[in-house]
Amino acid sequence: MKDWNIKKQRKETEKSVMSIFIDSANLTHVKTALELGWVKGITTNPLLLAQSEMKASVLLKTLKELSDGPIFYQLTSDTFEASVAEAHQSLEILEKQLVVKLPPTELGFRLCSELSSRMACCPTAIYSAAQALVAREAGAQYLAVYVNRATRLMGDGLKLLEEISRVLENSSTRLLAASLKSPLEASQAYSAGAQDLTLPYQTLMEMTKHPLSDEAIKQFQDGGKGLNQT
Repeated sequence: MKDWNIKKQRKETEKSVMSIFIDSANLTHVKTALELGWVKGITTNPLLLAQSEMKASVLLKTLKELSDGPIFYQLTSDTFEASVAEAHQSLEILEKQLVVKLPPTELGFRLCSELSSRMACCPTAIYSAAQALVAREAGAQYLAVYVNRATRLMGDGLKLLEEISRVLENSSTRLLAASLKSPLEASQAYSAGAQDLTLPYQTLMEMTKHPLSDEAIKQFQDGGKGLNQT
């Protein structure tokens, strides 16, 4: 079993600027996204992995071949001992790129306390500032908030992000905004305090587009001149 210098990794995480990840286990989508140059890693979950016909271990190895950034893997075991074993199994595959996603439950936070000194941990599906406070104290390197889902179920996912960002002030736990369904929601999440964003493929590909930009580009192309025109 491989352990990594988590203190060094934590310092590097604290110094890093915002990262945008793709939330997908579709290899075609992941490859296209990473080729954009500004997508820095991959987040997955059990439902995304289940959409592939590949064994989870093979799929994770393939994702690692595509990206040198963080790769988030969510544990599916339901006991402490089995979860620790699964975490180390994923560490053997993904090595220092691994971020272990954990449920925000008594078991999940106990696992975070146990594992966060050896591998990066990310409690996921956080819906309260109290859960965020526990994640911070358990040593989480990241925590994930489902913004759009929180808005649909609770009324205001962006307000939740703001509350959690205050809880995480002066800590090394990074706030990851997930469940983002539009470029506007993504930018609003960042303005509300998210330090990192993870986007589904379609939203990711829409981030660079705007109809007024298309109109301006057409005008340049139709009436302009450059090195390639006479």
